[in-house]
Amino acid sequence: MSNPPDDTAERNTDIKTNASEEDSDELTYAAAGVDIEASEAATAALIDAVGESAGDYAGLIDIGDRYLALATDGVGTKLLVAAAMNEYSTIGIDCIAMNVNDLVAAGVRPVAFVDYLAIDDPDENLTEQIGVGLDTGADIADITLIGGETAVLPEVVDGFDLAGTCAGLTPKDGVFTETANPGDALVGFASSGIHSNGLTLARTAITREYEYTAPCPFDEYETLGAALLEPTRIYTDLLDPMHAHDVRTAAHITGGGLRNLERLGSHRYVIDDPFETPPIFEFVQSAGNVSDSEMYQTFNMGTGFVCAMSPKNAEMLAEATEGKIIGQVDTGEGVSIRGLEL
Repeated sequence: MSNPPDDTAERNTDIKTNASEEDSDELTYAAAGVDIEASEAATAALIDAVGESAGDYAGLIDIGDRYLALATDGVGTKLLVAAAMNEYSTIGIDCIAMNVNDLVAAGVRPVAFVDYLAIDDPDENLTEQIGVGLDTGADIADITLIGGETAVLPEVVDGFDLAGTCAGLTPKDGVFTETANPGDALVGFASSGIHSNGLTLARTAITREYEYTAPCPFDEYETLGAALLEPTRIYTDLLDPMHAHDVRTAAHITGGGLRNLERLGSHRYVIDDPFETPPIFEFVQSAGNVSDSEMYQTFNMGTGFVCAMSPKNAEMLAEATEGKIIGQVDTGEGVSIRGLEL
């Protein structure tokens, strides 16, 4: 199993200490270790090398009257929080959620999942807990776990890594192939918390002055680590209402935060009524002295999934679900959230 991050090992679990002069500096995702621009450039280079034959959120294979869709993703550095807390029962939910939500954003119904666990030293407690989470996530998503692979790689992996691949099926007219149009309304759906993106920034911010086992000063969580481990919300329940109300396109809000809306088309996205920001984000921002723009272009900030559609259909979708109209699509470019330009 991975050990807790070194920068938390000697800190008091209950008492906030004074930050050093260096720690008081504004923290960014890049400074924490993840440079989004460099990541996007590396991804573009990979796509250029292999050729792109996929949709925006899922790879689509023509099998006659339907598409077989595939998506793959992992849990990321949320695994380090799980290791520090010795609590692995929810990360399987995250693994499934990050995959099925991408298929849902493409309009595809997920049907089956395989996982891949790479570990340096086999641990029955860890693997059992991961299995519990995978089983729970599969039940929520209404998919079948059809197998997986556990690889013992002591010279390659330090600790463990968890990823998976999800398969989905859809009629060809079920895929969201349109882009948003100026004048469309944006219907948002709340997140359950940080989900499984931006954890490098969140971890770095919190562990400046706290351990994960420190009491959580907000919500019902016992510790800060428990708040970070809140599982990613699964959005498969949106498929039927989205198709029933003629959604043009949708976005799963992951890495890059609300700039993911730009994947809906080259327009301007104005968010004037977002969901209330959960306290975990406010805590991370305060602990890391993170700017508003850095927060919104790293985290979901309370909005985990967004659809674009006609205003009339948007009202009906919001009434039929737990969603709400959070903004609209305008001409221009970029993302604006209550006047904050991303």
